[in-house]
Amino acid sequence: MNSRERVLTAVERRQPDKVPIDCGAMRSTGMTAIAYARLKKYLGITSGKIRVYDFMQQLAEIEPEILYLFAVDVVDIVNTSLYPDERKWKPFTLPDGTPAEVTPDIDFEADGVGGYLARGPNGKIWGRMPQGCLYCEMIEPPFGEPRKPVESFELPLFSDEQLEWQRVRAKYLYEHTEYALMGGFGGNILENGQWLRGWGNFMMDLADDPAYVDALVNRMVEWHLENLSLYLDAVGDYLQLIQMGDDLGTQAGPQLSRDMYRRFIFPAHRQIYAYVHEHYPHIKLFLHSCGSVETFMNDFVEEGVDVLNPVQTSAANMEPNYLKKTYGNRLAFWGGGCDTQQVLPTARPEEIREHVRERMRIFAPDGGYVFTTIHNIQANVPPENIIAVYEAAKEFRVYPIKA
Repeated sequence: MNSRERVLTAVERRQPDKVPIDCGAMRSTGMTAIAYARLKKYLGITSGKIRVYDFMQQLAEIEPEILYLFAVDVVDIVNTSLYPDERKWKPFTLPDGTPAEVTPDIDFEADGVGGYLARGPNGKIWGRMPQGCLYCEMIEPPFGEPRKPVESFELPLFSDEQLEWQRVRAKYLYEHTEYALMGGFGGNILENGQWLRGWGNFMMDLADDPAYVDALVNRMVEWHLENLSLYLDAVGDYLQLIQMGDDLGTQAGPQLSRDMYRRFIFPAHRQIYAYVHEHYPHIKLFLHSCGSVETFMNDFVEEGVDVLNPVQTSAANMEPNYLKKTYGNRLAFWGGGCDTQQVLPTARPEEIREHVRERMRIFAPDGGYVFTTIHNIQANVPPENIIAVYEAAKEFRVYPIKA
């Protein structure tokens, strides 16, 4: 069974030969550039470059040597060096002083006090990375206060150039590798509302101005569907998974009530996800939703979600055994493999091995599981711990599971 077959079998909730492994197939299963640079140094890998493809999260592009070492089965069609990239990446220095490069479409500049500012396509500054900070922070929402009419919101569509660039990469990876291919789309509703209006503003909109929220959500759905049609026309024939996202949870519970979710967000999700299933039934729908989201899992199934990530077991009401027993026959789990908050940064490698072993014992039986860490590996994780995670995953991944 090759990697593509293995991943498809798992997300169809059937048992493959081995549990598939992911490291970097989307923007919440990868590694920060600082952690990645330290890992390469620890392993003695001097070839290649440290490339930052996600400026806000400071995420590194995972190179073929690491994909092979960690027995990875799935990649993103864009953020991978498996396809020759002749674009001119921009020089950048990581917060710890490590030389790196950032993707050419990131427009950044020094802020004059040791940090960086990031500009959007319209030239407006949207983010700042202060000196010593490990991430880029949003400065101001584009449509905050005073509140503007929904019709004035400029929501960008894919250009022909962007679509062709992605199509060529997807086709190459489909024809020249055996990896399962993930397409990162997004389709966010709650998060996009929070991004456009600001978190507090949009949460107040939900509470006290349903007509405005309805108009904004309808505008976002129209935009997503138009972009989704363009995107899948370009790459849909090559994908096995499409990644959607909406962070609905916090550490302690949901961001909003289930009633509010069903009223405002659920219909939008269902409409967007239905487009994928209707027009590209071979593509599995992957939803990234951080935090305590057990409240919404039946809704996810009803919407057409096939795969749930990151399975944040450190959040409230996200106990692994309960999730597998209650939802494992309806959702495939992609994540939950190692706690990146409490375990990965501080545990000893042998403790990490036992932690991974226990997660494999819970999530892997009967299929329906893809192993990866719970969200991205952060800068404070020692390289030997990163290696311990994936060595343990390889050790305990073979069916029948003997963890």
